[in-house]
Amino acid sequence: MAKYPLRIEDLDQKEMARLVGDMFHRILAHYAFWFNEVRHQLGTEKAMTILSAASRRSVGVQIDRIGKLLGFEVKDGLPAALWGLPRKDLLDIMRSLGLNWLANDGVWFQAVEFNHGMNDAKRCNDSCWAQLSPFEAAEIRQFLDLSDRPGLAGLKQALNYRIYSRVNTQSIVDEGPDSFVFRMNVCRVQATRLRKGLDDYPCKSAGLVEYTYFAGSIDPRITTECVSCPPDAHPEEWFCAWRFTLRETK
Repeated sequence: MAKYPLRIEDLDQKEMARLVGDMFHRILAHYAFWFNEVRHQLGTEKAMTILSAASRRSVGVQIDRIGKLLGFEVKDGLPAALWGLPRKDLLDIMRSLGLNWLANDGVWFQAVEFNHGMNDAKRCNDSCWAQLSPFEAAEIRQFLDLSDRPGLAGLKQALNYRIYSRVNTQSIVDEGPDSFVFRMNVCRVQATRLRKGLDDYPCKSAGLVEYTYFAGSIDPRITTECVSCPPDAHPEEWFCAWRFTLRETK
């Protein structure tokens, strides 16, 4: 005998609510599959342009429909209540979103690690950064209305708008007009490991992908150099540091 009824209408209330959550998950996955396939078929640059148009329409349609169902007002594509929240509350929400992003990243890493080992988890993680970094850079560029080549000033600003900037502590040290060093003073992942008496997580391979792709997506003239990143030794004041240099093209 089947565990669940043939028709959705015959589910009990709790299972029906669980199915609603599952359908949200399917929509998110379908959204990601669409972007991934458009990028595969048409290339990253065209995919990002299409994503910009599709995301505005998709998010707007979905929030508007859910708002009507659940009885909350929608204004300019977002729940109206969001527009009226104090700045402190909005910052708290962004911090929570940053923590959710970090948790999601960790859950995926561990899901691969526990089933296929650390090497496969690190390999998937590094490859994921090769996709996420240019995507996040493009989203930030659009939000800030940065030019195609905003230089080091644009990169400094963009680094402060990353999701994890809300949960980590970072700083910038200027070296001159053509370079600066970005330091991750408090990395939530590494700080947690430190409190538990664990060694640093060796994230250099991922960082080389992440920061190179991010900086180059903000401005293709910017090169990235790792000053130090675990498993490298580092001072107590920071966990990793990266030098960004503007190379003017002839």
